[in-house]
Amino acid sequence: MSIRTIDHEIIQTWAEAREGRPSVVSATKSGEGDTESGLLRIDFGAKDEDFEEISWEEFFRIFEENNLTFLYQEETDDGEESRFCKFVERAEEDEVENDVDVTDDIDEL
Repeated sequence: MSIRTIDHEIIQTWAEAREGRPSVVSATKSGEGDTESGLLRIDFGAKDEDFEEISWEEFFRIFEENNLTFLYQEETDDGEESRFCKFVERAEEDEVENDVDVTDDIDEL
């Protein structure tokens, strides 16, 4: 089951529970103070050389400036903890309904 959220606390808690770190793809970072500050990622496990770790404050600034929604899973189909997540364009319903199950809509993304 995939879930959509824009709630910063839920996103941070989910990532930290999986030892994830807020990051941007280094090659996409355009510079200090720019609104297009790079593609957001959650970096899990050993540090990925292609990612630059950033603060949660910076992460959520970019998240909001780009009007994003966090799509994630709590568990895999076999019941294991999932690290599946991605950032998608925010839809109108994301502003009203937080933590929406989008299992049926996953193919549309």
